Order: sequence, then C-alpha cells, then structure tokens
Amino acid sequence: MGTSTSLGRTHEVDLPGGRIRYHDTGEGAPVVFVHGLLVNADLWRKVVPAVAAAGHRCLTPDLPLGSHSIPVPDADLTPTGVADLIAAFLERLDLNDVTLVANDTGGAITQILLTRNPARIGRVVLASVDSYESFFPQPLAALPLLARIPGSLRPLTELMRIRALHRLPIAFGWASKYPVPPEIVDSYLLPSRNSAAIRKDLRRFIKSVHRRYTLEAATRFPSVRIPVLVAWAREDKFFPVSFAERLAGDLPNATLKFIDDSYTFLPEDQPELLTETILEFTRLHATP
Repeated sequence: MGTSTSLGRTHEVDLPGGRIRYHDTGEGAPVVFVHGLLVNADLWRKVVPAVAAAGHRCLTPDLPLGSHSIPVPDADLTPTGVADLIAAFLERLDLNDVTLVANDTGGAITQILLTRNPARIGRVVLASVDSYESFFPQPLAALPLLARIPGSLRPLTELMRIRALHRLPIAFGWASKYPVPPEIVDSYLLPSRNSAAIRKDLRRFIKSVHRRYTLEAATRFPSVRIPVLVAWAREDKFFPVSFAERLAGDLPNATLKFIDDSYTFLPEDQPELLTETILEFTRLHATP
C-alpha cells in the first residue's frame, strides 16, 4: 500500500502483466528501493527523505510481494519474473545509471536482475538479503511447501490479526530488532488479509521461491562489474554474517560494511546509519 507521506507522490505505472504503484520524490541521480516479502514501500519511509535531500530522485515501488494494493493476476511472479518486472519499471520510467537499494527478499530478486539484465544499473546496495542457499532462510524455508496447499495462506493472514504475534520469528520478531509501529504493520499485513486476489499473488510468489534462483545468479557473479555495497546487520538472525562475507568475496567490485544494533530490517532499525552508508557509497561511485 505504501502509505507514508515521506515517500513523495504516489503514481501508477503499467508494466508487462500488471500495474504497480510507486512513490517518487526528489531530483537528481535516481535511487530505486527494492523491498522484500510482506512489506511495501513504507519500509523505506525513514531512509528516503535524507537520500532525496542529498540530491537524489528516490523511487519506491510497491512490488507484488503480498503487501501491494493492486492485484497482478497476469504477472509472472516467479523470482525471475519479479526481477524482469523491476527491469521493466526502470525502462518504462527511462531511468539510467540507477542505484538499486535492496533489503531482504528484494536482495535475492536484485541479484537475479543484476546477473540477468544490468543495463540500467549503475550501482547496487544489498542490505541484509537472501542469497545462495538462503532463499528463503530458516525459519521461513517451509513457506514454499505450505503455499502449494490451496487456501493455506488464509489462516496465516488471519492469525496475524493478533498483534502479540507480530514479534514472533515467523512474523517481524526476527526481522526487526525494535517494534514496527502498528500503522506500518497494518500497511504490510492488511492487503493480504483483506483481499483474496492479493493473497493469490502472494501465494504464487512464495510457491515459486527456491534457492536454485539465487545459486544460479551467484554462478554469474564473476561477470558483474558494477560496484556493490554489501551492508549487513551484524546481529542479523535470518542471514548470518558468513553470507555477507561470501557475497563480498564473490562479487568482483564489492565493499562490505557492517551495521550494529539491527536485525534484517536495516531501514527500520537503523535508518540513519543505512542512509549514511548509502550516500557515502553513491558519492564514492558517482558517474563522472
């Protein structure tokens, strides 16, 4: 749904297979923010204003990963399909030399995009992301199997009505170190609870998730010449530090930076530190 006013004006764009909503603010070199599963553009609400103020155009799409507001029944919602959707988004808006900033599941999709269609990408920030064998990580690894059972997601979305459960590992308890405000949690969880069509999109994506996508992308890392910043939560519960080190070792032009006092949702737990890290990286790798 992406409800936060700090993200700028809301627009819609038609892409192959469906329409998505996105937010646009600021002027200058474009930065596109890629969220993960069961969150939306609101994840970036505390990062975008400062990045825009530093002279960037910030675009935050609501990707069809379960917290979106426009169903996309005809879109290819495999990880490759969603990567192609982001590529189509960049093309449709004629964005070039883009800085892609990705978190969580969005990072797996960004690795696929980077190794499949990097034409418009100038630099990438992978901020605590799925990679290699960890797509999905434990304790979410059983979700794709569960999603194959018709009707299986409805009880889960209903269960999440209970706010006390939001701090469980299967909800946001392992994703964010500090509680996410209730209105933001609602923006994440209400779409799939209230709409069968959104649940269907979510189920299609989850069902197709498999580590073969991230492992396949990793085989192509040696050919990636684009600068990559691997920014990782040192206390990440989903993605061990060893994955960050592996990414930084396998990507030829990568830098590794650890961020303290945060779990996976760096934009939620440590927005200022993440913003600083992003801006330092874009300055260092600015196109002359």
